[in-house]
Amino acid sequence: MKLSIYLPAVLICSLSMPLSAAEEKLNFEDETVRVNYSLGHQIGGDFERQGVEMNAEAVVQGIRDALEGNEPQLAPAEMQATLVELKRKVVAEQHKRSVKRELELLEEGEEFLAQNAKKEGVITTESGLQYQVIEEGTGKSPGPQDQVTVHYKGSFIDGKTFDSSHKKGKPATFRLNGVIKGWSEGLQQMREGGKSRLFIPQNLAYGQRGVMAHRTLIFDVELISVEPPKPEGQASATPPKKEEAGD
Repeated sequence: MKLSIYLPAVLICSLSMPLSAAEEKLNFEDETVRVNYSLGHQIGGDFERQGVEMNAEAVVQGIRDALEGNEPQLAPAEMQATLVELKRKVVAEQHKRSVKRELELLEEGEEFLAQNAKKEGVITTESGLQYQVIEEGTGKSPGPQDQVTVHYKGSFIDGKTFDSSHKKGKPATFRLNGVIKGWSEGLQQMREGGKSRLFIPQNLAYGQRGVMAHRTLIFDVELISVEPPKPEGQASATPPKKEEAGD
């Protein structure tokens, strides 16, 4: 189990401040007090975030009995069974919240794309990818095996930026067959020197994997150059890779 489920014995033993002192005004100049308070605040916060009901007096009594070597007021087997059941409930609740959030992200993405498709200049492809030409390019278009160099900015549908080659101080170079489907398809609609905005449905982005799972993403892309594919290992840092996307 994690710390957020229960305190390991070694951590409990680090709570060396006499618990009777809790009734007095805490002296935060004392390192032990700072450690104890910080641990208590962290543990309380973990339980609160997971929706686990806490009785502070019972927690204190359990720690006191352990530190003072008192006979536990619950049999060891009962305490273990209680902690196992707690973990089961916490995991079940976390899964429930995760599923709920996944559904919310899917619904938000679908609604966004449905409204976005109605906007002037937005083109929707057969796959469901949407793109908008910001500035027409005059050079060549990449093929699915080509290597491209781009500047890009990635955003969520609420406008929050999560990645940007501009912030990294250099453009990204990668092969189109090594990135997520939305990138590969979207850049093949562009020409060198062009700028486009890609609206990528979750199934063409990360799919069901990783911290970006189930999200509809937006990328502003400037296609700088197109070159024939180079041997593996010669590309620089890239945007979302295909193997990370769950496709």
